[in-house]
Amino acid sequence: MISGESIVALSSGRLPAGVAVLRISGPRTRFVVETIAGGVVKERSAVLRRFKAADGTLLDSGLVLFFPGPASFTGEDVAEFHVHGGRAVVARMLETIAGFDGVRHAEPGEFTRRAFLNGKVDLVETEALADLVNAETEAQRRFAIQNAEGAQSELYLNWRRRLIHARAMIEAEIDFADEDDVPGSVSDTVWSDVRSMMSEIGRHIAGFHAAEIIRDGFEVVILGAPNAGKSSLFNALARRDAAIVTDEPGTTRDLLEVVLDLEGLRVRLTDTAGLRDAPGKVEAIGIEKAKAKADRADLVLFLEDAANPRDAGPLTVTAPALRVGTKLDLLDSEAAHNGVRRYEFGISVIDGTGVDGLLAEIGRRASQAAGGAGDVLPSRLRHVELLDAAHRHLHRAADERCAQELRAEELRLAADRLGRIVGAVDVEDLLDVIFSQFCIGK
Repeated sequence: MISGESIVALSSGRLPAGVAVLRISGPRTRFVVETIAGGVVKERSAVLRRFKAADGTLLDSGLVLFFPGPASFTGEDVAEFHVHGGRAVVARMLETIAGFDGVRHAEPGEFTRRAFLNGKVDLVETEALADLVNAETEAQRRFAIQNAEGAQSELYLNWRRRLIHARAMIEAEIDFADEDDVPGSVSDTVWSDVRSMMSEIGRHIAGFHAAEIIRDGFEVVILGAPNAGKSSLFNALARRDAAIVTDEPGTTRDLLEVVLDLEGLRVRLTDTAGLRDAPGKVEAIGIEKAKAKADRADLVLFLEDAANPRDAGPLTVTAPALRVGTKLDLLDSEAAHNGVRRYEFGISVIDGTGVDGLLAEIGRRASQAAGGAGDVLPSRLRHVELLDAAHRHLHRAADERCAQELRAEELRLAADRLGRIVGAVDVEDLLDVIFSQFCIGK
């Protein structure tokens, strides 16, 4: 697929900048380059040129690169203009390029969409490119790179190829059972492989939570009675005054969140309202939010003032929890030693006692929860939904009580669901949703 229109956009970062990169793709690319750059440029080489408008006005000077299709990112003729990154320079360059007949400004994700439509990337690789652009941590970068290089796509396509082969063997046995060139009963081999795939897909689906932690973050929630030191710990871990800290009980009424980078992983830390009986109306809403947040957490830090313990009620959350004694600086050394034995961690945010150890434990648990970071994991809920559907079809296909024709159809449906993940079958209804998430110029 080659579009009749050419598109142009700023493909580098926020302006002003030292250098800005303008990208153009489509059939008018070569003409635009030769007009603005004053003649033919060597393919796949950075060439220094003076850029001029059609009336000869000097726009800027910089590098131009030309990549003829189909050996380019989009599969079309593509060019890049590397210019000075001032807002006025970029605006005039974009205005000049978009002023050519058949050239317009690109929409979000349109370069990558053309790459997909021209067979340069599949849908999973496309989504991985979006993840790579948005990666904030090292784990997110590694995960996105692995998928952008095709590891995830190859897994799904391999399952799909095995299902197509299995279906072909079953249908051949149905239609040509009396022919000499059709192997004797292939059912045992085929259905054994189908059951094996069911197990493989089931294990793969189970890895989605690890992928969620890598992409979205490991969720840590701080709970405890009022004045247990929750906001003080929150600020200490965030290394800034993100929450208001006072001696007045119930200062925190709503959820406060900061994002940390621990061991290369994204960790979302949430401070909550103090848990107590008979709170005020607003505070009660905050407590309900705190409990709901804790139920969805990957780890709960349950804080208690070691110097003045106050009952916050039973800890009933389903998430893993660490009991943390706070304010050790208010205890003498013997009392601190004896008191902290009630807790898994004892800390003081005043003198820093135990804070680094607690932070290291959070990082260790986050790394353990995302332990599949080196494995191929489903990276989108869309993938999981289609994998679940494929798994259900395989389960029905493996039912020996069904006729072989029906079982073969279930294999076809399972292969179709896997094909939809990578875009190997019709996915037109998904394209607008997927590419709308991209930035302009990608």
